[in-house]
Order: sequence, then structure tokens, then C-alpha cells
Amino acid sequence: MSGPATMRLSSLLALLRPALPLILGLSLGCSLSLLRVSWIQGEGEDSCVEAVGKPGGPQNPDSKTGLDQSDEDFKPRIVPYYRDPNKPYKKVLRTRYIQTELGSRERLLVAVLTSRATLSTLAVAVNRTAAHHFPRLLYFTGQRGARAPAGMQDDTYVQASRLAALAGHLSINQDLYLGRAEEFIGAGEQARYCHGGFGYLLSRSLLLRLRPHLDGCRGDILSARPDEWLGRCLIDTLGIGCVSQHQGQQYRSFELAKNRDPEKEGSSAFLSAFTVHPVSEGTLMYRLHKRFSALELERAYNEIEQLQAQIRNLTVLTPEGEAGLSWPVGLPAPFTPHSRFEVLGWDYFTEQHTFACTDGAPKCPLQGASRADVGDAVDTALEQLNRRYQPRLRFQKQRLLNGYRRFDPARGMEYTLDLLLEAVTQRGHRRSLARRVSLLRPLSRVEILPMPYVTEATRVQLVLPLLVAEAPAALAFLEAFAASVLEPREHALLTLLLVYGPREGRGGPDPFLGVKAAAAELERRYPGARLAWLAVRAEAPSQVRLMDVISKKHPVDTLFFLTTVWTRPGSEVLNRCRMNAISGWQAFFPVHFQEFNPILSPQRSPPGGPGAGPDPPSPGVDPSRGAPVGGRFDRQASAEGCFYNADYLAARARLASELAGQEEEEALEGLEVMDVFLRFSGLHLFRAVEPGLVQKFSLRDCSPRLSEELYHRCRLSNLEGLGGRTQLAMALFEQEQANST
Repeated sequence: MSGPATMRLSSLLALLRPALPLILGLSLGCSLSLLRVSWIQGEGEDSCVEAVGKPGGPQNPDSKTGLDQSDEDFKPRIVPYYRDPNKPYKKVLRTRYIQTELGSRERLLVAVLTSRATLSTLAVAVNRTAAHHFPRLLYFTGQRGARAPAGMQDDTYVQASRLAALAGHLSINQDLYLGRAEEFIGAGEQARYCHGGFGYLLSRSLLLRLRPHLDGCRGDILSARPDEWLGRCLIDTLGIGCVSQHQGQQYRSFELAKNRDPEKEGSSAFLSAFTVHPVSEGTLMYRLHKRFSALELERAYNEIEQLQAQIRNLTVLTPEGEAGLSWPVGLPAPFTPHSRFEVLGWDYFTEQHTFACTDGAPKCPLQGASRADVGDAVDTALEQLNRRYQPRLRFQKQRLLNGYRRFDPARGMEYTLDLLLEAVTQRGHRRSLARRVSLLRPLSRVEILPMPYVTEATRVQLVLPLLVAEAPAALAFLEAFAASVLEPREHALLTLLLVYGPREGRGGPDPFLGVKAAAAELERRYPGARLAWLAVRAEAPSQVRLMDVISKKHPVDTLFFLTTVWTRPGSEVLNRCRMNAISGWQAFFPVHFQEFNPILSPQRSPPGGPGAGPDPPSPGVDPSRGAPVGGRFDRQASAEGCFYNADYLAARARLASELAGQEEEEALEGLEVMDVFLRFSGLHLFRAVEPGLVQKFSLRDCSPRLSEELYHRCRLSNLEGLGGRTQLAMALFEQEQANST
């Protein structure tokens, strides 16, 4: 029997011999993999098995996992957009911030317990020193013995940035009662409450658990101090006492002695404190804020120096080496232009004048914020020079020889200063010398300015005043309005204000007959659209008087867009009108792009043509030619504007109250709507270039009834709109050549 069995085994091994290395390799690989998994996971239970479910058991997705299920309350909930195909299209209304749409909650809510006696002193001091660091800051007024849980008292100074950083390191889904732990009188060590003078932190989950027991605590617990009352309520109902340390984070506070100067405090407990108590007056609060702000600034400078040293050490390992190290270390490199039109120009200035004026003048006084900025740059340069060369040399400024500055959008404001200095040695020798220094004022962290909330769903009421001479051009405006507003169903309306002369339209043909017919045709072509028109008669129409007529016909919450017959407003322009005009806060007057005179500024050759050079980009584009049209942003014109009717009525009422009789009549004839807001309104007046408003060349009719300033601006707008310097020079040259022959 052994013979045949041995033969069969030999034949089986002979068959498996070619596959034997593969089988051994698979077995060895599986064994090593299992061994490695056992080393990594240890001998404990497999968390993955717990998360998925035990083998053979029901695979319940809602079974308990390693994560706390209370995290579900803090996860963003994304609501999918669903559009019913049976309903007409409607523009989706988006929120202003993405965190609002996602349902994200604020990380920290600070409540301050104050009283009527200290509301105007200590509470104001808390608001000025801490409000800009916290997203939400609430004040509760009442007696000092009021039984209400509060995060801090108004006699507590809080180092807001440190407290916000502490809250960012704590878990929000655990019961937390963190502060300076104090023992109750006659109670054990486990029964502790958080002293309200030094502030405390309460988690949202703990407040939700405590909420059902608050009514019972009000009747059962008697205490003159709100912090003790809150601590007893938490211990009696939930069995949770105050702790000074949680998850490795220590709540540090400091008790300030009476009549103690904050500038002389140098202990480690004071330097690392989150809160300081007690603060007896508002002046002491500001002195504490000054001291802690200086400490934070010094700490920030030290961190910057350490990071710069690390960057220098790592630069030698980069492909560029030390040559790739930009100055200052750690800031973005200067902007690199890709063409001659992207080169950032330098503005020249002295201590008294600047040679880059906004109005185009070659020289204007250096004043206001620009003068203060230049003075700060010179003082900083002198301070840095003395810090570097003392005690061997001491420098004193004699005067600024030359100054250059430019704004780099990637870095900030760059300065190059030529200073005439007096150098004084240790032995008292003096010598005058000139040195060139370079400085940079870097861009700081971008912050969102607090502005009133606006949406893109506001209806815009366009107002178009039309003179008889502008009636032929109104037909092109209506066609453009239909294509850009009526066709995409923008939430906007149009009112035509037809201005007749003293004798026009009486017994003769109506000069606006074609305009009325075109408006009726658009109403027929677009069902639901309504183009209203009003007829007025005036010998010398004023923009303010015409606006008075329109204002009386609309509600006070109407958003007006005052336009001209040469304007072509589109959807982007209307949206910027909605966002920049804020009721009770701001009026918006855009600066349109004015094309040059086509006679003096002929069309440019298409790109790539013979002799074609690089042309600067311009907002105006003529599709028929396929080449950009030359022009400029007309800062002198102010005919277009976006504002609310209520704001205009308020400014108009103030004008009537300050001016009376003949003076008011002259003001109405010589002012434009923008000047009314500028002189008789407390609103912010916002002017900005608007690339979406492109106007064909036209000469404005400058009325002699306008004020001297407005008449000068009108004439200057017509002259500057003729053409660029090159085109005007060529026209003068050709004229002189023609006259000479």
C-alpha cells in the first residue's frame, strides 16, 4: 500500500512543483500582513469592527461609534437646490456669507453682566477693548445681585485674543464649566464654583442640560452673588463643578491689587493672564489694554524674527539659493510685470508736495493722511538706522531730499527715501551725509468691514430724463434696455421723463412720438413689462428739479438708478447698483467709460496687423470692428447715480431748511443730484469706476445756469473726452501741416 501511495504523492508534487513558489509567496505575504496589523492595532478591540458592526450581527448604521453623536448638531447642513420644472424660473436668492447658508454657529458668545451705574463707564471700556475680537458680545443690565448666568462682569479686563484662542482649542460637544475655581463656604473640595469676577466658560451642551432646571434653582437657591448661585445650581442639578483646567488648557487669571500700576506688573501670572480683576474705573481698563497690547505686539515681533531666521536657514536648500530670498524675509516677492502696461509706476514726493495728483495737476500740496503716512515712514527709517548703528553713530534728520512710493498689490506700500542726515560719533564729531533707504508697509490681515446687509433681489427703478434733442438717441437706448434687462428678466423697471420746451408739442407734431411708440412696442413684445413715461414742461430743466418730479411718484423705499440716454446698463451694473447703494448709509455714483471722438481717435487695426503694437486694454469693445475702442473713465461727469428715495427726500428736506427763497432757487438750478448728497446729506458718497457703463462719444450740453464748479467740470469733460494725448498731438500736427501748405 505504501508503494502506490508514495507514487501518487510523488506525481502530485510533480504537478504542483511549478506553482509551489507562488503558493509559498502568497502564504508568506498574508502572514506578514496579519502580523503587521496586529502590531499596529495592539491587543485591544478593533475600532473598525465596532464602527461597522460585529461579524454576524446586524449592520446598523446608527449603532454607537467611536465619535460622539452630539457632533451631529454642529455639522453643516447643506440643503440641496431643487427646481420644479412646472414652475416658472426664479432667480435663487443667495445669502451674504457662506457660513449662513451652511448653518455654521459662532465659536464664542460673550455675555457681560453690568449695571445702570457702570453702563456708561466700565461697560463702554469693555466694549472698546474687547468687542472687535468677539463675534457676539451681549450686555445684561440689572442689579449686581441679579440671578442670571453671565460670562464675565464689566469690572473684568479680558485679553480677548488669548481667550478666543483658548476657546478654539476646546471641544464644543462636552460639558464644560471652566474658570477660576473657588470653594463654597462650609462645602467640600469637590463643590466649587467659578468666580464671576474673573470670568468663566460654559459650553452649549451644558447650558442645554441646565435649561430645564433654571426655574427650580430660582426658587430653591438663595444667594446674593450670581456666580455662586450658578455654581450651586450646576452642582445640585447636574453634579458638575468648576474646573480650572480642561483638555490640557489652563484658565489663567490675575487678581490686581488696589492702586497697583499695570506698567509695573511683571510677574508671570500677570503676563500670561486671560482676565484681570478687579478693574475699578474705565481709565484703568484702558491702561491694562495698552500694556497687554504692547506685550502681544512684542510677542508677534519675536515670532516674526524667529520665522525669518528659519526661512533664511531653509533658503540655502532651495534651487535658487540665497538669490531667491526676497526682502523683507517672509513677505511675497515684488510684483513681476508681464508687459510694459503692467509696470507699477513710482510717485515722486517731497515733505511739502506730491507730484502725483488725483486731479491731473503736476504738483499739489502733501496733506492729510498722505502727509502723515510719509512722516511715519521717515521717522521709522531714522529709528531703524539708529537701532542698527548705535552706539557708534547717532543720526539726526536734516531734511528729505527725494521720496518715491508705489503700491504693490502683492506686498503693500513701498518707499524709497533719500535722506540728508547728520551723523554724530561717540566723540561728538558731526558730519552731514546722504543715504538712500527702502521701506515697506506690508498689507495686514484682510478684515470685513461692518456694513448694513443688502441683497441682490431689490428692484431697481431706472429713471431716464429725455430732452427733445435726445429723442433720436432714445430708440437705441430702448433696444439696449430690452436686450440687457427685459430679455433676461432682470428685476428692474424704467420710467421715461419726457422734458418738453415752452413751445414744443403745442399745436405741432409731438417730438417724442417715436419714443412713445417704441416703448409701447416693447410692452407688447415682452408681456408683463411696463415702461412708464411722464411729461413735464421746463424752459431750463435742472437735474434736481426733474428728480423732484420722479421722487413724488414712487414710494420712499424705491431704489433709483438715475441714468442718461447714452448709458447701457446691464445685469452686472444693476447688481453693483443694488450692492453699493445702501439705504440710510451710502449713495453710489459710478464713473462711466467715455469713448473718444472717432474722428480724432480712429479705429485701431486688429491685433497682429502690419505695424501693430501692443495697445493698452480698455473696457470699450466694438464687436463689429473686432478691436478695442479708445477712451477714458470720465471722472468729471456725475449724471448716473444709485440711491434710495428716502435718502434723497432727507437730503432735499435739509436743503430746503438750510436755504430759503432766492438762494434755494439758485441752488436748484446750479446743483446736480450728486452735489445735493455731497452737501446736504450725512450719507457716505461712494464713487468708483464702472467698466460695465460704456458710452459712445457725445458732447454734453453745459448749461450756463450751472454753478461755476459744475460748469467747469462739464467743459473739462468735453475737452478731455475728445481723445488721448497722442491723438490730439497728431491732430494738431496735421492741422499745422495743412496750414503751412
